[in-house]
Amino acid sequence: MTFTPAWRNFKRMQDLTVAAASLIYAAAVIDALGRLPGGPAITLQWTLLWPAAYLGFSLAIPLLVTPLKRWLAKYVWMSFQAGFGQTPGSVVLGVALLLGAGLFTYEEVGRAARAGQAGANVFSAYAAGIGILAAQAILARALERVPAIREKIEERS
Repeated sequence: MTFTPAWRNFKRMQDLTVAAASLIYAAAVIDALGRLPGGPAITLQWTLLWPAAYLGFSLAIPLLVTPLKRWLAKYVWMSFQAGFGQTPGSVVLGVALLLGAGLFTYEEVGRAARAGQAGANVFSAYAAGIGILAAQAILARALERVPAIREKIEERS
């Protein structure tokens, strides 16, 4: 089955968004290791352990709770129809939003370091966002199996 270029670009953008958000998160963790007090064990607890739970919940709940799954799948489909990930402007906007979230995380780590706090809760929020982005990428693939949608996104020869 061959999909339209628009659908392929949309799926690619979904995947790249998850990857870029994850890389920004990894950079923030590395930054926090060098700046937050308390040593690596405490910093890793605040930047990896607790946020992993938030990521897991925000990924699993929309995929397991049927009304949320339906709502998020509808949102993913509407995003495709609106052109997300298919135009240079939407790609630039998506990257700008991710970079903005990364800069916010960087500033929150700095604020926590200046205050002498060992942790920054922004990591849990960012991880939850990555979980939702990943759920959207998974639901984009699930939409391909819906006959009415598949008919609209398949390339006709």
